[in-house]
Amino acid sequence: MDEVPKKQIRAHYDDGTVTVYQAFRPEIADPAVADGRWPDAFSHDRMTWIKPSFRWLMHRSDWARREGQERILGVVITRQGFDAALEAAVLSSYRPGVHASKADWQRELRRSGARVQWDPERDLHLRPLPHRSLQLGLSGEPVRRYTAEWLVRIEDLTPLARELHATRDAALLPPERPYPMPPGAAARLGAG
Repeated sequence: MDEVPKKQIRAHYDDGTVTVYQAFRPEIADPAVADGRWPDAFSHDRMTWIKPSFRWLMHRSDWARREGQERILGVVITRQGFDAALEAAVLSSYRPGVHASKADWQRELRRSGARVQWDPERDLHLRPLPHRSLQLGLSGEPVRRYTAEWLVRIEDLTPLARELHATRDAALLPPERPYPMPPGAAARLGAG
């Protein structure tokens, strides 16, 4: 079996779309699923974190049981949009060897509306694995594009989260495979 790279985007995607996951309270999730678009209650004024790893979101939301994260949404967006966010993203923390200097990183951070964090991937029992999973934070113009221009559809995956919590049946997981990062983004985001 091939060893998984320390930092790798794994996602459910096809030629034109990629699915990212978010957890919300019902007041946002219900109208989003019903209308296929984000409701007024969705804040465009704060950073929203999207995750291409379903298992990582299960860890973050405690299987859709954490207050304010009771609903799990699969947000299908265009690959073009996801790639644009990755190309614009800056690591959320300074990394020597990735950034020329801390001052350069701070300048990049102020200019960009997209952030990347690498957090431990999780197994089906939510134990950390030795490799990292991507979180992509969007604010400002990128979050506006995410909620409108890049949006293809919104799916309610709460029943799937509950079934996986009960069964831990890996066959139910959304199929995730290595996602090809845009040229240049891997090194800039500390994955190269």
